[in-house]
Amino acid sequence: MSALGAAAPYLHHPGQVSFLGSQPPAEVAAMARLLGDLDRSTFRRLLKLVVGGLQGEDCREAVQRLRASADLPEERLAALLGGTHTLLQQALRLPPASLKPDSFRDQLQELSIPQDLAGDLASAVFGSPRPLLDAVARQRGAWLPHMTDFRWRVDVAISTSALARSLQPSVLVQLSLSDGSKHRFEVPVAKFQELRYSVALALKEMAALEKRCERKLQD
Repeated sequence: MSALGAAAPYLHHPGQVSFLGSQPPAEVAAMARLLGDLDRSTFRRLLKLVVGGLQGEDCREAVQRLRASADLPEERLAALLGGTHTLLQQALRLPPASLKPDSFRDQLQELSIPQDLAGDLASAVFGSPRPLLDAVARQRGAWLPHMTDFRWRVDVAISTSALARSLQPSVLVQLSLSDGSKHRFEVPVAKFQELRYSVALALKEMAALEKRCERKLQD
């Protein structure tokens, strides 16, 4: 099958791209293939475990109980859990305004996920668990310090140990982070010019991409 053929189910909605991208991740596709003969009660228990894991719960013992009671081979259970986790994680990255429940269900059915199971997945993404899932995601993101202050100045070395007269300019930078730490480093002018050029090029390409997307939506 060609690359276009594999991605075709995700490209036929005008102006719409799947929340999974042009092609579903391999673990999601594998999970969808394993749902055909899985009863709904077992899937709901599995889904509850995945939601609990996304909320930060320790579900290892519950997973073992599910495997024993549902008589699921370990490899199949791992594929189901991994695929469901990736699917929910991808869906939760988008705000509800960008991904509607009906569109979400339609895209799951394109993966051949049974309609009743697609409804359960939609309840996890758009129902009562969503506020807590969003709160946990924000809390985890806050663990990483972010920049609170940026200072710089141009310094000129008049002389060095090797040269009596140098007069080489450099850019001194100080970053202050939200955890209270400060980082100072020196950037040669040539490297600073490379950085400036790369940032300007990236902004130009982003603007061009935005214009192309606008033209496609208008067409």
